[in-house]
Amino acid sequence: MRLLQERLETMLEPVVSDLGYELLLVEYSTGSGHGAGLLRLYIDHADGIAVEDCERVSREVSGVLDVEDPIRREYQLEVSSPGLDRPLAKPAHFERFLGEEVKLQLLEPRMGRRRYRGHLLAVEGNVIRLRVDGQTEEFELAEIERARLVPDFDREMKRG
Repeated sequence: MRLLQERLETMLEPVVSDLGYELLLVEYSTGSGHGAGLLRLYIDHADGIAVEDCERVSREVSGVLDVEDPIRREYQLEVSSPGLDRPLAKPAHFERFLGEEVKLQLLEPRMGRRRYRGHLLAVEGNVIRLRVDGQTEEFELAEIERARLVPDFDREMKRG
């Protein structure tokens, strides 16, 4: 599954970038049973993301996917803004939010635990360092299944 997501990201990143957006994350999940799968793209832009931006990216990406046909089964394409609990997938995403609270889930349990929540202390190459429960924990990007920013609603209310 991870190989397909990497292939999709490599294929779609130039398309999204040429439209003036950043491709933050590609998620693909197969449907249960005979249901359709879901291909979700998170995009961002310095001015934010509106519905029209998602529609624009969806049209262009759909054309590429129709030609390349990387997914052999039926699926639904969804293009979304990152939202307040934005996904973090690349070192640059983590660097942008140093000092913020993040939650992450590992691919495999570490000492019986897969979920962590803590403050982002540092990013060194592909290693993320968090303060979790008063301890410093290090995580390789390759062992992280998903990571998201924990929204700070008080700060957002002050901005609004």
